[in-house]
Amino acid sequence: MDNLKIFSGNANRQLAKDICKYLRAPLADASVERFSEGEIRVKINENARGKDVFIVQSTCTPPNETLMELLIMIDALKRASAARITAVMPYFGYARQDRKDQPRVPITAKLVANLLTVSGANRILTMDLHAGQIQGFFDIPMDHLFAINVFIEYLQRLPSRNLVVVSPDVGSIKMARAYAKKLSAGLAVIDKRRDSPEKTEVMHILGEVAGKDAVIVDDLIATGSSLIEAVHALKKAKCRSIRAAISHGVLSGPAVQRIDSCRDLKELVITDSIPLAAKNRHSRIKVLSVAALMGEAIKRIHNEESISCLFDDHRN
Repeated sequence: MDNLKIFSGNANRQLAKDICKYLRAPLADASVERFSEGEIRVKINENARGKDVFIVQSTCTPPNETLMELLIMIDALKRASAARITAVMPYFGYARQDRKDQPRVPITAKLVANLLTVSGANRILTMDLHAGQIQGFFDIPMDHLFAINVFIEYLQRLPSRNLVVVSPDVGSIKMARAYAKKLSAGLAVIDKRRDSPEKTEVMHILGEVAGKDAVIVDDLIATGSSLIEAVHALKKAKCRSIRAAISHGVLSGPAVQRIDSCRDLKELVITDSIPLAAKNRHSRIKVLSVAALMGEAIKRIHNEESISCLFDDHRN
């Protein structure tokens, strides 16, 4: 591991430290600051020539700042003659615009893929992409991990024995099916129609949920409107209890207020792919760490070993 260097931007330094703790490696020294007018200033404070470099940086709030930090750090390390640069993005932002589903809209996921490649990244490591096809936007290797086993370990410790896994929309069915298989649980799907990017209308539920303990699974929660609509629909269908297991806790706008006012939601479980801000902490929000998952992937990539064992269960 002497040839390994792990750097971090300002997006999620605690996760980077936890990954380093798992790998028993120090966090490499880099200054990521601002000039007086707000421009990002980066300086790598130790030798990176010929090193296998990993930069831990989720492109979370504020996304423009964290993305630019990552791009500039990649450029700095490229010019410092690093042998290989892997961008470790536990949360890949700008992923929700992944296709032209309306006239005159961008494909920001492809744009970010191009920016990362042109800046000098040799490889991408990420987790629970909003859409699987984003992997095809890259002309460099991308390793796509899944948080399913992290959640499964937690959910299996719960006292419930009559679980049903609920997909909040058609797009999350594959993820929900994987959870249902691992938990030996039933599967249900919420059929909904979206009135606007921030507002949804639940139509009906496909599957048996009455009298069961429901677990809603999804890749991210932003304002929480979709989740709360799903909770209300499940409660109306006579679910006994309702939890949510969601990989990326964006928790923007009124999300925490909505969670606080929705007493039918027993618990929201998220990962630390995005740091939970102090203002968003809540007694019913539980954070699970993905440091071991990301750390194991980094170790295997560095040693040129296969990482397929980390996500085979999801693909099946």
